[in-house]
Amino acid sequence: MNILRRLFGGGEPSSDGAIHLYVRCNHCGAPVHVRADPRNDLVTEYGDDDDAAGYRLFKEIMDSRCFRLMRAEIAYDRNRRELSRQIEGGTFISKEEYDQLMAQGDQERKVNR
Repeated sequence: MNILRRLFGGGEPSSDGAIHLYVRCNHCGAPVHVRADPRNDLVTEYGDDDDAAGYRLFKEIMDSRCFRLMRAEIAYDRNRRELSRQIEGGTFISKEEYDQLMAQGDQERKVNR
């Protein structure tokens, strides 16, 4: 499971306590970094008893290039370990891919000045 987190951008609380997601728009290719607060953004799912059976994160994401909406959904177990993730309109990427795409964009902007 750790390799999936490294490949697809985390989804688990980081040192700042947040969930960091990195996505790329399928339409224009723009990279986007999204920060979610697990204390406020996770939706509790209840089982047959009154205890939490798991959690879900629903995040609508918009890039700053083509402004198309991407919708991400990540499922967690009761211990807040990631179980699955899916996204519409985008692709999950790693932090390294995000940093690389951002650096490429910076270089393109410098060349076009």
